[in-house]
Amino acid sequence: MALTPAGEAFVPAARATLRAAELARDAVEVVKGRLHGRITVGTVQGVWAGLHRALAALRAEHPGVVVRLRQAAVAEIRQALRDGTVDLAVVALDRQQQRGLTTRLLSREDMVLVASPRRVLPGATPGGRVDLADVAQLPSVDFSPGWAIRHAVDRAFRAAGADHAATFEVNDVVAAAELVRKDLGVCIMPRSIADRFPDLGQHTFRRHTPSWKIMVVRPPGEAPPAVAALLNHIT
Repeated sequence: MALTPAGEAFVPAARATLRAAELARDAVEVVKGRLHGRITVGTVQGVWAGLHRALAALRAEHPGVVVRLRQAAVAEIRQALRDGTVDLAVVALDRQQQRGLTTRLLSREDMVLVASPRRVLPGATPGGRVDLADVAQLPSVDFSPGWAIRHAVDRAFRAAGADHAATFEVNDVVAAAELVRKDLGVCIMPRSIADRFPDLGQHTFRRHTPSWKIMVVRPPGEAPPAVAALLNHIT
């Protein structure tokens, strides 16, 4: 089944109408001293553990608010923000992807190379620092195209002038760690994710360190009451 051209034109207006009805109901509840409603929060795997604390605080303060978490690739979350199916997101976006959205920086994090303790890394210093050019020669575990981590890693390899090809592509951090644990490849990931796997070795980079910026993102304009309440806890 597929929408007709008329259906494609109808969907955005229909969504906006339903959303306006929800906002009207929420406004009445706020006047009554109650905060209800539903929030759809977009995110990608591995992004900012502080989101869970913010959700817990929102739940304790406003138990009537229902939160739906939507996990997807960055491009999909960005489009969902634009068409109104996601209210806000905690993601990593580059400058071009931020256009037309309201953003606030939460944190910046460098990435590390994760490897099996058995893996011998070419060119590694006694302190464990490596070059991306040397890493490019090793079998690698990469995240799927469209992931924010993959985007940052590919950008770093291009900046280093190193050709890089994935040996394995995964869409789950646990699967990536398991492949590394079996010494089937090395993986570049944010340090906060790497710290979840203490049995794996971490190595920093001499130059062109991949990094990402975590930010809270939402459509422009005034935030609905439930969204504003969550933003207060996030920021």
